[in-house]
Amino acid sequence: MPMALILSSHVAGSQVGASAQAAALAQFGVDSMVVPTVLYGRHPGWGPPGGAPTSVEVMTGMLEGVEANGLLSLTDVVITGYFASAAQVRVAAQAIDAVRAAPREDPPKGASSRAPIVIVDPTMGDAGKGLYVPAEVAEAIAGELVPRADLVACNAWELQHLTGADCDDPLAAVRAGRLLGKPVLVSSVRREDEIGVVYVDRDEAWLAAHARAERAPNGTGDLLTALFAASLLEGQTLPYGLARAVGGVAETVTAANLWDAPELPIVAMAARIRQTSPAVRIERLA
Repeated sequence: MPMALILSSHVAGSQVGASAQAAALAQFGVDSMVVPTVLYGRHPGWGPPGGAPTSVEVMTGMLEGVEANGLLSLTDVVITGYFASAAQVRVAAQAIDAVRAAPREDPPKGASSRAPIVIVDPTMGDAGKGLYVPAEVAEAIAGELVPRADLVACNAWELQHLTGADCDDPLAAVRAGRLLGKPVLVSSVRREDEIGVVYVDRDEAWLAAHARAERAPNGTGDLLTALFAASLLEGQTLPYGLARAVGGVAETVTAANLWDAPELPIVAMAARIRQTSPAVRIERLA
């Protein structure tokens, strides 16, 4: 059974961060080990979240326990997300290095011997909000985690922040993404009345787009990253995996609006997030 190591926020009352990703990955038979960077009661967008950041000592100790049980050798994907301090980012960088260095010869029955996939979501800001983490955290993510990534999963604003290049439309996102020199998954890319996600690497680029929703609960980027990670673990083709991941997010947002749900109904939408959506249009860009 595939296994994920997630280093991001744990929010008890909101479907965001590691909580949302673990719930989504479970629908694809992926076990998750969550090392939280914060322990909050609710998303800060609702007001004071309650709780506090996790200390570096606690994060390090949890990772040492994971390693002591030989679980780094069984980790198939590492996902990083929100960090409250630059010191936490450095702990995550060390964890990525440890996962990659862990021996994978003669894996136990049912475990994979493939190299782990590292997905970095540089959670640092968004359009209309700007940078919402301290500058030193954003700098640490750019300097320590992005270079270690096999895939950077960011929104358009974050890609522009990382590269200095405009991401105003899908083709601009392709050009900006290639400046990073590694595969990039770019969300919140707008074109006319659509919003979509661009995948780009040095060989090809794809857009999965759909009509904009009137509103979207927090956590759509976290859900997208988890669903695309599942497609990579399954070995899906890029266009199918992208369309399915974007469709899963779109269907979940639609359900939230129909049900007037304040949070993403990830568990309730378990069957739908495993399928493509007729609402999503897939287009090759390069």
